[in-house]
Amino acid sequence: MRLSAFQDAFVEALYDPQASCLPILTEQPGFTVYRNTVMRAAVGALHANFPTVERLVGKDWFAAAAALHARQSTPLDARLIYHGAGFPAFLDQFEHAQSLPYLGDVARLDLLWTQCHTAMDEAGIDVPRIASLAPEQLASLRLTPKASARWAWFAHQPVFSIWRHNREGLQMPEHLCWQGEGALLVRSGGAVDWHALDIGDCAFLDACAAGKPLAQAAVHASDAQASLDIFKLLTRLISARVFVATDPS
Repeated sequence: MRLSAFQDAFVEALYDPQASCLPILTEQPGFTVYRNTVMRAAVGALHANFPTVERLVGKDWFAAAAALHARQSTPLDARLIYHGAGFPAFLDQFEHAQSLPYLGDVARLDLLWTQCHTAMDEAGIDVPRIASLAPEQLASLRLTPKASARWAWFAHQPVFSIWRHNREGLQMPEHLCWQGEGALLVRSGGAVDWHALDIGDCAFLDACAAGKPLAQAAVHASDAQASLDIFKLLTRLISARVFVATDPS
């Protein structure tokens, strides 16, 4: 058997107790112990990486769902902090999560938190230098979001409110307005902070990430939300240290 074929068979036997491949290994008592150790590590990583989901559904429910997902999705990275990229989509389709239609998106925010937490460090923009630009220079300026900045728009549900209250261990409001919300997560000073966004805010950040100059990004944002105050938005985003150092020349 070629090495690659052996490795594929080994992984199959590891994650599927019913697999018939490699009986010379799977019939050994030690292999079961090894399989259980691997599964516990994968499930433990999901517990660690999706704490907000676990708080919403409880430890027992989460453990059962995590075990199912762990058997279906092998880790793609030896660093288990990155395990669970497919967990939000799994929850979208999970039969026992259908009464919680926001659960997959809550998991996506947990995933964005990890991405912010593990992203490389980058210097922020030179605010006084940007402020000194002439209007035509400012219009052509390209503001690039940091690698440690992530955002998302959830069109139909108050996902950010649900995520934030559970992430912070706060009591949920008695009356939660059931409408779309956006979220921005950004690491600053070694800690990940989060902020609410409107649809125009998200559209602006999307345009910046696509390399659009400031004037075009502002138009794109205003098209998404006519009431948007672009100057207030820029002030909030710069204060949150969203953008990487940019050469305005």
